[in-house]
Amino acid sequence: MPVTAVETVGTLGTALSRRFPLGVSVRPGETVADTVNVAVYSPTSARVVVCHQRPGGDWKAMVLPDVTDGVHHGLVADMPVGSRYGFYVGARDGATDITELDPETVQLLLDPYGRYIDEQTAADGTVRFASVRMQSGFDWGTVTRPNTPWRNTVFYEAHVRGQTMLHPDIPEEIRGTYAGMAHPVMIKHLQDLGVTAVELLPIHFHIDEPHLHGTGMRNYWGYNSLGFFAPQVDYASEAARARGPEAVQDELKGMIKLLHMAGIEVILDVVYNHTAEGGPGGRTLSWRGLAEEQYYRMKDGHYVDTTGCGNSLNFGNPHVIKMAMDSLRYWVEEFHIDGFRFDLAVSLGRNGVHEFTSQHPFLLAAATDGVLASTKLISEPWDIGFGGWQTGRFPTGWADWNDSFRDQVREVWLTDRAANMAGEARGSLAKFGDALGGSAGLFAESGRSPMASVNLITAHDGFTLADLTAYNVKHNEDNQEGNRDGHGDNRSWNHGVEGISNNFGILNQRARTARNMMATMLLALGVPLITAGDELGRSQGGNNNVYCQDNEIAWLDWSMDDDAKTMLAATRRLVQIRKDFLAEQPSSYPARGGESFIHWFGADGLPMTPERWRSPHERVLTMLLGSPNGQVDGLAVFNTGITDEDVTLPANPRYVDDPTVEARPYMLRMTTAAAGMDHDGDPTFKLSRTTPLVPAGGAVAVEANTVQIYRNDITPR
Repeated sequence: MPVTAVETVGTLGTALSRRFPLGVSVRPGETVADTVNVAVYSPTSARVVVCHQRPGGDWKAMVLPDVTDGVHHGLVADMPVGSRYGFYVGARDGATDITELDPETVQLLLDPYGRYIDEQTAADGTVRFASVRMQSGFDWGTVTRPNTPWRNTVFYEAHVRGQTMLHPDIPEEIRGTYAGMAHPVMIKHLQDLGVTAVELLPIHFHIDEPHLHGTGMRNYWGYNSLGFFAPQVDYASEAARARGPEAVQDELKGMIKLLHMAGIEVILDVVYNHTAEGGPGGRTLSWRGLAEEQYYRMKDGHYVDTTGCGNSLNFGNPHVIKMAMDSLRYWVEEFHIDGFRFDLAVSLGRNGVHEFTSQHPFLLAAATDGVLASTKLISEPWDIGFGGWQTGRFPTGWADWNDSFRDQVREVWLTDRAANMAGEARGSLAKFGDALGGSAGLFAESGRSPMASVNLITAHDGFTLADLTAYNVKHNEDNQEGNRDGHGDNRSWNHGVEGISNNFGILNQRARTARNMMATMLLALGVPLITAGDELGRSQGGNNNVYCQDNEIAWLDWSMDDDAKTMLAATRRLVQIRKDFLAEQPSSYPARGGESFIHWFGADGLPMTPERWRSPHERVLTMLLGSPNGQVDGLAVFNTGITDEDVTLPANPRYVDDPTVEARPYMLRMTTAAAGMDHDGDPTFKLSRTTPLVPAGGAVAVEANTVQIYRNDITPR
């Protein structure tokens, strides 16, 4: 048994210790010291013991001598940077039982504010965790956060490990790491693609759920947090891990710095709705042992689970709100993070009686906080509790993942077309037009513009873009749950054959449909989110729930066959068209009222009417959008039907309403029908400058399952 030196009370006196900040901190005016202030919230504990071990030293234990408002605190000597530590709350009066405490054989309670978590496996296979004292400090040089405006933002949802594990041009020793994510090859891919922000799946320290133990699988996605202030250690390179905690932290900061130097923001997917302690009977690792009834939602002594993960953090308690706010500020101030996507965010907006309110103190505090207000705050606006769907209802200062957009776009391009092919008239274009317009009605009540809509077709959870076009049903057998897991309502269509096909016609239509959905998302009002790999046509073999697949099923395939090159060329072109269009609009477009317009027309060039919007037989929609003060208008023709159409391009109302501008013909910039070839023999969707212009009233042939994109330059008379 290791020697544990014991102090029953602090010998440095209690008057100098503080109840804030929580966690481990140095005294005011000091930056590095071996004597630190330790504070932990544990209101129902009579005594809290802090056990600590300096690097290479023996364990020591001390009862925190003072308690203020439920916070136990004291000054602790001989606890330099790099010390491992944790808490014990079972101590009786006196020191006898503390001398029997062996920190090497028991799981000490982790510090909820711990900046690093050390994981060690004992000889018997037991995994134990300890908090580690860290220090701040990193050479950021002159690099600052990009602060990309919302309207110019294009999100790219990626997984640090899966992004580079199979990339042949990234050194093997840093594949799947923070360093790999910031390798010049990866940064070039992101820049060439045109995205402005990487939205990283959770990099807070997380662990596997118990049901995965012994299966050969692990929690790949990371939505099972054990530390809200600590980074995921195994995303650092082996070399960094060997050098220790500071090197791990520096590799993550170095990744962020390099991405910022490239003009790319870093958004973190954060999971404050529950913890890795699970439900009743789960391991006691931190919060449950310190303040179970305060940290977790409870009713009549039982857990209230609004997350489906066994527990839900209680955002009806101000200490939970404070913990989340302190964590968010820490990541912004210490790691220069640019924003956050909040998993199951409705659970963070539930009050003391478990009901959601858009005026919840946490939601308002985050949106108005002096540190966080400059970041991007993005909700996943649902959970599994009562009243769990809240898309469009979060307060100003927040943006929402728009699942309505996702479902409406999938229906038009997939399930409606499948029904049409079967001889059924199904659906209409009304919801499609609403989606293209940024779901304005959905967000208006909250006082927010279409810029609050984060538009997505896919995400980490669900089918990839390619699989939406290749599978009617999920195929999750590899998850070892009898294909019971994952969503059953995918709004997908396999185009006639389930899964792998060698039929060229089917493959061509699948690829075109994928391009159409990508085009719809990048042309719509709102902020687009591309899921990593969709730009390459990545497939997961029909698995729509790869949370446990840390392997080739979930990792990005960089082999770059012709299909991948074609999809990449299409995505790059669409992002560039979006950027070019926005560059010709006022900076307030489209958020400010009066600075944007959308006009809708049918295949005959005439305005859409209520009857036409509702008709299932109307399958062609033309969208004309821009700003009264813009230099270019954009026009897109969507043929969502199963027959080729001759489409009349409409007269631009601006030329009728504004006598100061001269009518100009339309210039075709892209069609999703098929790629051409550039001088190097690679696929391209750039069109020749000699492509004929089309006057208003002119007819163009638009193939079924195709999007055509035009620009209309505005010239003063």
